[in-house]
Amino acid sequence: MEVIIRKDAEAGCILGAKIIARLVHEKPTAVLGLATGRTPLRLYQELIRMHRDEGLDFSRVTTFNLDEYVGLPGTHDQSYRYFMRENFFRHINIDQSRTHVPNGTATDLHEECRAYEHRIALAGGIDLQLLGLGRNGHIGFNEPSGSLRSRTWIKILSEQTLRDNSDVFGNRESMPRHAMTMGIGTILDARRCLLLAFGPPKTRAVQAMIEGPLAAICPASALQLHPRATVIVDEASASALEYADHYRWIDANKLPWQRYD
Repeated sequence: MEVIIRKDAEAGCILGAKIIARLVHEKPTAVLGLATGRTPLRLYQELIRMHRDEGLDFSRVTTFNLDEYVGLPGTHDQSYRYFMRENFFRHINIDQSRTHVPNGTATDLHEECRAYEHRIALAGGIDLQLLGLGRNGHIGFNEPSGSLRSRTWIKILSEQTLRDNSDVFGNRESMPRHAMTMGIGTILDARRCLLLAFGPPKTRAVQAMIEGPLAAICPASALQLHPRATVIVDEASASALEYADHYRWIDANKLPWQRYD
C-alpha cells in the first residue's frame, strides 16, 4: 500500500486529481470508478479546472460509480446520480451514455446488481477506482463484518453511516436504510485503487486500514491485498499512524517517474 501524507485535504485532493489526470492523458479510453460524498468534491473541482483550462479530455472515458441509495431515482437531489451530474459530469465533455450509476429504483434490484457487474466486465474492467473512507472503515457501502469477497449487492447501512450521512437529508428518518454498492471483491478487481481520507474523524479508520490487521470489521483493510493501492491522507487523519515517518521517507525518496507532483 502506497501511503501519501499531505498537509491538508486541499493538497490531498489536488494530488488525487493529478493521478487521475495522468491516467486519462496516458489512456484516453480509461474506465474510472468514481465515489461521491464530501471528500472527493475538491478533487472533482480540480479535474473540472483541468478540463476547462488545460484541455483534459473526458470524451472517451467511461465511469462506474460505487453505489446508489435504494429507492431514490436519479432525479432526486440526494441520489448519487444527481450528485455526479451536478458536481462533475455536466461540467466536462464526457459522453453521458458512458456514465454508469446503479439504478436504485430497478424493479428487480438483484438483477440490477448482476447487470452492473456485467457492464463493468464488458467495459474491460476498472482502471482506477476512487474511494472515500467511512468513520467505521467502510468503502463504498461495504459496512463492517461484511464479506471481503463480495460483489455488487444490496447492503443495509450501519447506524454510524446513517448518523454521518443523514444531515444532508434533513433528518435520519428521511434517509434510505439500504444501498446498492460494488462489493469488496469488485473494488479489488480494479487495476488501481485511490483512496482519500481527511480530518480528525477519520483518524481511527485510517490507522485500522493501513496498520491494523486484515479484518472484515474494517472493510478498507482489504486494500492491503491490492497490488496497487494508493492512500492519500492529511496530517490530521494520519496522526495515529505508528509508521508515519516511514511513509514520509518513502514518499520523499521516490524516483522521478514515481512522483505525481
